[in-house]
Amino acid sequence: MTLTDQSQARVSEHTVEEVVRGQLAKALGGRRGMVETAVPTVVFTCTYLLCTNYGWQAAGLDPLRLGLVLGGAAAVALAVVRLVQRSSVQYVVNSLFGIAIAAVFALRSGQAEDAFLPGIIYNSGYALVLILSILVRWPAIGLLIGAVTGDPTGWRRDRAVVRLSSRLTWLLVLPCVVRVAVQYPLWAAGMVGWLGAAKILMGWPLQVAAFAAMVWLLAVGRTPLEQPVADAEEGSAEEDAAAAQAHPRG
Repeated sequence: MTLTDQSQARVSEHTVEEVVRGQLAKALGGRRGMVETAVPTVVFTCTYLLCTNYGWQAAGLDPLRLGLVLGGAAAVALAVVRLVQRSSVQYVVNSLFGIAIAAVFALRSGQAEDAFLPGIIYNSGYALVLILSILVRWPAIGLLIGAVTGDPTGWRRDRAVVRLSSRLTWLLVLPCVVRVAVQYPLWAAGMVGWLGAAKILMGWPLQVAAFAAMVWLLAVGRTPLEQPVADAEEGSAEEDAAAAQAHPRG
């Protein structure tokens, strides 16, 4: 988020709920962003399964390498379309980065299931960091609020904001824990097809479900952000002037 965006958020958003809603809406990236994130995984998984199940190795095709190449090519094609349309390539770049890391892990071991290992490691680490932020009473959502409002620590002065931020952060932890709990056993068993399906179904769909739960929690109540110091001083001065006019000293 740029400094300009922060300034606009500080001016236009007056509650924790509105700040979080705005950030979550940006994070989703719309249906196109969801599809672009899933396409490389779909291409890799389908290619690998077709190659292994229909004996394409006989034609000299390596299922693992072919799947990684086609998955990467799909991401590049999506990036080219984005560039031609002069739109943001953020989600496509994320896909390219993901397929590149997956290729490093899979090619190093020669096992197709290891292409999904980086995602499992990432979700494990992400969940641990989020949980730690809650335990030390600096929940990640609170840090987000501080970044948006321009006051990194001001939100901690309000216990209600800290509690709300902790609850919202727990909702971000849940999808990560579920992904690891489901995908790790599949990885250990070498079930590439199920791993691909689990990664797709537990990617954006699970994240959207978590966001929906966050929106529900946000709808329960509205927690006002503290008024900026400058505005508070200005308001206090105006109130003092009004009081002086109403009750002039005699």
